[in-house]
Amino acid sequence: MFRKTTLALTAAASMLASTAFAEGHSKDIVDTAIEAGSFETLVAAVQAAGLVETLKGEGPFTVFAPTDAAFAALPEGTVENLLLPENKDQLVSILTYHVVPGKVMSTDLMDDMEAETVQGATVTIDLDTGVMVEGATVTTADIEASNGVIHVIDTVMLPEG
Repeated sequence: MFRKTTLALTAAASMLASTAFAEGHSKDIVDTAIEAGSFETLVAAVQAAGLVETLKGEGPFTVFAPTDAAFAALPEGTVENLLLPENKDQLVSILTYHVVPGKVMSTDLMDDMEAETVQGATVTIDLDTGVMVEGATVTTADIEASNGVIHVIDTVMLPEG
């Protein structure tokens, strides 16, 4: 029987913030994603949502980053529709659902752990068949940045509601 655990990031956030810079990672989350080359849609969405400066901020942040292929798997027209100025609130909600405050490395995860996202909803981590977050598979973990960490996922997670 697995016990649900709530991720206590508030206490760890300040401690982890200083270690990110001490480890010598010079690029922030946004620049790391740009350099990777497989997050063009995510970067465009972050720009359209006005979240670039936030994700370049001090953090630390944990970002579950969908690849371009994950965005391409959405129904036709979804991404284009979300990038329209009149849908900015919905786009911000979706993007902030992929961000957890604090720096959470894969070694910090436990099965059935819950983490509150910046958007306000909770995501559940499942370790039964690899690492999954709300049904999205983590394909690459622990890409460190100066202000947090990126975990690459294969699906765009959509908050309920």
